[in-house]
Amino acid sequence: MTKPIIRSHLIAGGQYHDIDYARADLLRRLGASPHVRTTVSHSYADLTPLDTARLLVTYTCNVVPHADAVARLRAFVEGGGRWLALHGTNSILAQNERGRWYAPEDDTGFMDLIGSQFAAHPPIAPYRVSVRAPDDPLVAGLGDFDVEGGDELYYMRLFGEAEVLLDAAATGPARGFVERDWPHDGRHPVLYRKKVGAGEIVYFTLGHRRGHYDMEPLLSYYDTVEKGAWEIAPFNLILDRCIAWGLADG
Repeated sequence: MTKPIIRSHLIAGGQYHDIDYARADLLRRLGASPHVRTTVSHSYADLTPLDTARLLVTYTCNVVPHADAVARLRAFVEGGGRWLALHGTNSILAQNERGRWYAPEDDTGFMDLIGSQFAAHPPIAPYRVSVRAPDDPLVAGLGDFDVEGGDELYYMRLFGEAEVLLDAAATGPARGFVERDWPHDGRHPVLYRKKVGAGEIVYFTLGHRRGHYDMEPLLSYYDTVEKGAWEIAPFNLILDRCIAWGLADG
Protein backbone atom coordinates (compact mmCIF):
# COMPACT_ATOMS: atom_id res chain seq x y z
CA MET A 1 0.00 0.00 0.00
CA THR A 2 1.27 3.45 -0.91
CA LYS A 3 2.19 5.56 2.10
CA PRO A 4 1.72 9.31 2.11
CA ILE A 5 4.87 11.41 2.28
CA ILE A 6 5.89 12.57 5.75
CA ARG A 7 8.04 15.66 5.91
CA SER A 8 10.64 16.45 8.54
CA HIS A 9 13.08 19.31 8.99
CA LEU A 10 16.59 18.98 10.44
CA ILE A 11 18.58 21.90 11.81
CA ALA A 12 22.23 20.94 12.43
CA GLY A 13 24.77 23.68 12.99
CA GLY A 14 26.92 25.53 15.47
CA GLN A 15 30.22 25.29 17.28
CA TYR A 16 32.50 22.96 19.26
CA HIS A 17 30.92 19.71 18.03
CA ASP A 18 31.25 17.37 15.07
CA ILE A 19 28.11 18.71 13.45
CA ASP A 20 28.89 16.93 10.18
CA TYR A 21 28.81 13.54 11.89
CA ALA A 22 25.52 14.25 13.65
CA ARG A 23 23.90 15.65 10.50
CA ALA A 24 24.85 12.63 8.42
CA ASP A 25 23.76 10.15 11.08
CA LEU A 26 20.40 11.83 11.66
CA LEU A 27 19.71 12.04 7.94
CA ARG A 28 20.48 8.34 7.64
CA ARG A 29 17.97 7.52 10.36
CA LEU A 30 15.30 9.82 8.93
CA GLY A 31 15.91 8.39 5.46
CA ALA A 32 15.47 4.78 6.59
CA SER A 33 11.79 5.11 5.60
CA PRO A 34 11.47 5.88 1.87
CA HIS A 35 8.33 7.97 2.31
CA VAL A 36 10.05 10.42 4.71
CA ARG A 37 11.43 13.55 3.07
CA THR A 38 13.76 15.79 5.08
CA THR A 39 14.86 19.35 4.50
CA VAL A 40 18.08 20.56 6.13
CA SER A 41 19.34 23.85 7.50
CA HIS A 42 22.18 25.06 9.71
CA SER A 43 20.10 27.71 11.54
CA TYR A 44 16.59 28.93 12.34
CA ALA A 45 16.72 31.69 9.72
CA ASP A 46 14.21 30.00 7.40
CA LEU A 47 11.46 27.99 9.09
CA THR A 48 9.11 27.75 6.11
CA PRO A 49 9.70 23.95 5.94
CA LEU A 50 7.70 23.72 9.19
CA ASP A 51 4.59 24.67 7.21
CA THR A 52 4.37 21.07 6.00
CA ALA A 53 6.62 19.17 8.44
CA ARG A 54 5.46 16.75 11.08
CA LEU A 55 8.82 16.56 12.87
CA LEU A 56 11.57 19.05 13.67
CA VAL A 57 14.96 17.66 14.73
CA THR A 58 17.68 19.97 16.07
CA TYR A 59 21.35 19.30 16.83
CA THR A 60 23.01 22.65 17.48
CA CYS A 61 25.31 24.57 19.80
CA ASN A 62 25.34 28.35 20.10
CA VAL A 63 22.54 28.62 17.55
CA VAL A 64 19.61 30.61 18.94
CA PRO A 65 16.66 31.94 16.92
CA HIS A 66 15.38 35.49 17.04
CA ALA A 67 12.14 36.14 18.89
CA ASP A 68 10.01 36.01 15.72
CA ALA A 69 11.45 32.59 14.88
CA VAL A 70 10.72 31.42 18.44
CA ALA A 71 7.10 32.43 17.89
CA ARG A 72 7.07 30.33 14.71
CA LEU A 73 8.56 27.36 16.56
CA ARG A 74 5.97 27.69 19.31
CA ALA A 75 3.16 27.83 16.75
CA PHE A 76 4.52 24.70 15.08
CA VAL A 77 4.46 22.69 18.32
CA GLU A 78 1.21 24.16 19.63
CA GLY A 79 -0.42 23.19 16.35
CA GLY A 80 0.51 19.53 16.85
CA GLY A 81 4.09 19.40 15.62
CA ARG A 82 6.75 17.30 17.28
CA TRP A 83 10.24 18.50 18.06
CA LEU A 84 13.19 16.26 18.92
CA ALA A 85 15.87 18.51 20.43
CA LEU A 86 19.27 16.90 20.88
CA HIS A 87 22.31 17.65 23.00
CA GLY A 88 23.43 21.29 22.64
CA THR A 89 20.18 22.70 21.27
CA ASN A 90 19.66 24.51 24.58
CA SER A 91 23.20 25.92 24.72
CA ILE A 92 24.35 29.52 24.54
CA LEU A 93 28.05 29.71 25.36
CA ALA A 94 30.27 32.68 26.14
CA GLN A 95 33.52 33.33 28.01
CA ASN A 96 34.19 36.01 30.60
CA GLU A 97 37.38 38.03 31.01
CA ARG A 98 38.93 35.18 33.01
CA GLY A 99 38.25 32.66 30.28
CA ARG A 100 35.49 30.89 32.18
CA TRP A 101 32.46 29.66 30.29
CA TYR A 102 28.97 30.85 31.14
CA ALA A 103 25.46 30.67 29.72
CA PRO A 104 24.03 34.14 28.97
CA GLU A 105 20.41 34.69 29.84
CA ASP A 106 18.10 34.05 26.91
CA ASP A 107 15.80 36.97 26.08
CA THR A 108 14.03 35.41 23.09
CA GLY A 109 11.81 32.90 24.90
CA PHE A 110 13.65 30.03 23.19
CA MET A 111 14.81 28.26 26.34
CA ASP A 112 11.44 28.78 27.99
CA LEU A 113 9.83 27.02 25.04
CA ILE A 114 12.28 24.12 25.09
CA GLY A 115 12.03 23.84 28.87
CA SER A 116 15.73 24.02 29.78
CA GLN A 117 18.98 25.87 29.25
CA PHE A 118 22.45 24.41 29.48
CA ALA A 119 24.43 26.03 32.31
CA ALA A 120 27.56 23.87 32.76
CA HIS A 121 28.87 20.34 32.84
CA PRO A 122 31.38 18.51 35.04
CA PRO A 123 34.56 17.11 33.48
CA ILE A 124 33.77 14.50 30.87
CA ALA A 125 33.77 11.10 32.56
CA PRO A 126 31.61 7.96 32.58
CA TYR A 127 28.29 8.32 34.39
CA ARG A 128 25.18 6.25 35.01
CA VAL A 129 21.80 7.09 33.53
CA SER A 130 18.67 5.98 35.41
CA VAL A 131 15.28 5.17 33.94
CA ARG A 132 12.55 7.22 35.66
CA ALA A 133 9.52 6.34 33.54
CA PRO A 134 9.89 2.63 32.68
CA ASP A 135 6.44 2.43 31.08
CA ASP A 136 7.08 5.20 28.58
CA PRO A 137 7.52 3.81 25.04
CA LEU A 138 10.75 5.75 24.50
CA VAL A 139 12.54 3.88 27.30
CA ALA A 140 10.37 0.79 27.89
CA GLY A 141 12.37 -2.37 28.51
CA LEU A 142 15.59 -0.51 29.24
CA GLY A 143 17.42 -0.69 32.51
CA ASP A 144 19.85 1.84 33.90
CA PHE A 145 22.94 2.17 31.72
CA ASP A 146 26.43 3.67 31.74
CA VAL A 147 27.52 6.42 29.38
CA GLU A 148 31.14 6.20 28.32
CA GLY A 149 33.21 7.41 25.39
CA GLY A 150 33.26 11.11 26.22
CA ASP A 151 29.70 12.39 26.54
CA GLU A 152 28.58 15.26 28.78
CA LEU A 153 26.28 15.34 31.80
CA TYR A 154 24.32 18.57 31.50
CA TYR A 155 23.65 20.84 34.44
CA MET A 156 20.61 22.84 33.31
CA ARG A 157 18.26 25.60 34.31
CA LEU A 158 14.73 24.24 34.01
CA PHE A 159 11.60 26.10 32.91
CA GLY A 160 8.02 24.89 33.26
CA GLU A 161 6.74 21.36 33.69
CA ALA A 162 8.17 18.33 31.93
CA GLU A 163 8.06 14.57 32.38
CA VAL A 164 11.53 13.24 33.06
CA LEU A 165 12.15 9.83 31.47
CA LEU A 166 15.90 9.52 32.15
CA ASP A 167 18.14 11.32 34.61
CA ALA A 168 21.60 11.12 36.16
CA ALA A 169 23.27 12.19 39.38
CA ALA A 170 25.72 15.07 39.49
CA THR A 171 29.30 13.88 39.41
CA GLY A 172 31.24 16.93 40.57
CA PRO A 173 31.98 20.62 40.14
CA ALA A 174 31.88 22.17 36.68
CA ARG A 175 35.50 23.22 36.34
CA GLY A 176 36.04 26.08 33.92
CA PHE A 177 32.47 27.35 34.23
CA VAL A 178 31.20 30.42 36.06
CA GLU A 179 28.41 28.31 37.57
CA ARG A 180 30.90 25.85 39.00
CA ASP A 181 29.20 24.37 42.07
CA TRP A 182 26.11 22.20 41.79
CA PRO A 183 24.43 20.03 44.46
CA HIS A 184 26.35 16.78 44.68
CA ASP A 185 23.14 14.95 45.54
CA GLY A 186 21.23 16.55 42.68
CA ARG A 187 19.79 14.70 39.71
CA HIS A 188 19.69 16.12 36.23
CA PRO A 189 17.33 15.27 33.36
CA VAL A 190 18.81 13.37 30.44
CA LEU A 191 15.58 12.74 28.51
CA TYR A 192 12.28 14.54 29.04
CA ARG A 193 8.95 15.25 27.38
CA LYS A 194 7.26 18.65 27.42
CA LYS A 195 3.73 19.15 26.08
CA VAL A 196 3.08 22.44 24.31
CA GLY A 197 -0.48 22.89 23.10
CA ALA A 198 -1.41 19.99 20.82
CA GLY A 199 2.22 19.06 20.22
CA GLU A 200 5.22 17.95 22.21
CA ILE A 201 8.96 18.49 22.61
CA VAL A 202 11.30 15.64 23.51
CA TYR A 203 14.72 16.76 24.73
CA PHE A 204 17.63 14.30 24.82
CA THR A 205 20.84 15.73 26.28
CA LEU A 206 23.07 12.87 25.13
CA GLY A 207 24.84 12.98 21.79
CA HIS A 208 28.07 14.87 22.34
CA ARG A 209 30.59 14.37 19.53
CA ARG A 210 33.88 16.20 18.98
CA GLY A 211 36.83 15.50 16.71
CA HIS A 212 40.25 17.04 16.22
CA TYR A 213 39.02 19.96 14.12
CA ASP A 214 35.85 21.01 15.93
CA MET A 215 37.16 23.62 18.38
CA GLU A 216 37.91 26.42 15.91
CA PRO A 217 38.43 29.32 16.37
CA LEU A 218 39.60 28.55 19.92
CA LEU A 219 41.94 25.74 18.84
CA SER A 220 43.17 24.66 15.43
CA TYR A 221 43.62 21.08 16.67
CA TYR A 222 41.88 19.36 19.58
CA ASP A 223 43.91 16.46 20.97
CA THR A 224 41.04 14.25 22.11
CA VAL A 225 38.37 12.57 20.00
CA GLU A 226 35.12 12.38 21.97
CA LYS A 227 32.71 9.94 20.34
CA GLY A 228 30.06 10.25 23.03
CA ALA A 229 26.99 8.11 23.46
CA TRP A 230 26.70 7.50 19.71
CA GLU A 231 28.84 4.42 20.38
CA ILE A 232 26.50 2.73 22.91
CA ALA A 233 23.41 0.65 22.22
CA PRO A 234 20.92 2.31 24.64
CA PHE A 235 21.50 5.74 23.09
CA ASN A 236 20.97 4.43 19.57
CA LEU A 237 17.83 2.54 20.56
CA ILE A 238 16.34 5.58 22.29
CA LEU A 239 17.28 7.89 19.42
CA ASP A 240 15.59 5.58 16.90
CA ARG A 241 12.50 5.44 19.11
CA CYS A 242 12.45 9.22 19.36
CA ILE A 243 12.55 9.59 15.59
CA ALA A 244 9.81 6.99 15.19
CA TRP A 245 7.72 8.91 17.76
CA GLY A 246 8.25 12.12 15.85
CA LEU A 247 7.15 10.63 12.53
CA ALA A 248 4.16 8.66 13.83
CA ASP A 249 0.53 9.67 13.32
CA GLY A 250 -1.37 11.29 16.17
